[in-house]
Parts: sequence; structure tokens; C-alpha cells
Amino acid sequence: MMPLSLSQTGCVANIKAIRGKDETRRFLENLGFTVGQPVTVIAQLNGNLIVNVKDSRVAISQSMANRIMV
Repeated sequence: MMPLSLSQTGCVANIKAIRGKDETRRFLENLGFTVGQPVTVIAQLNGNLIVNVKDSRVAISQSMANRIMV
């Protein structure tokens, strides 16, 4: 397992765990980041990520990406 922030651009990975406080996990789940869901890193800009999850593109910060384990 590794954080999503370390994933290569274009690689599809399945979410294995989401770490952090309950409110942080709930926020990420509302964006579509759930355990078992495939996620693709589209681009990395200054540590921030643009990812494709549930047929939507979402921009997340590096600190949020570090909480998503793939």
C-alpha cells in the first residue's frame, strides 16, 4: 500500500484504505473516494493531483492524496 500522491500519472489503482479523522474520510467519500473504487491520476501540479474517480475529475491537495491509500 502507498499513498495516492506517489502513484504514477495514467496508472489505474484501487483504493485500499482512507486514513484520517472521521470528517476527512466522510469528505473524501462524498467526492467518490471509497474503498475498492478505481482511481486514475490524470495530472500532478505542484504536488496537487487531478484524478478521475467515478467518471468525474476531481482536484485534491497533496495532503488529502496522502490520506488515500492505493
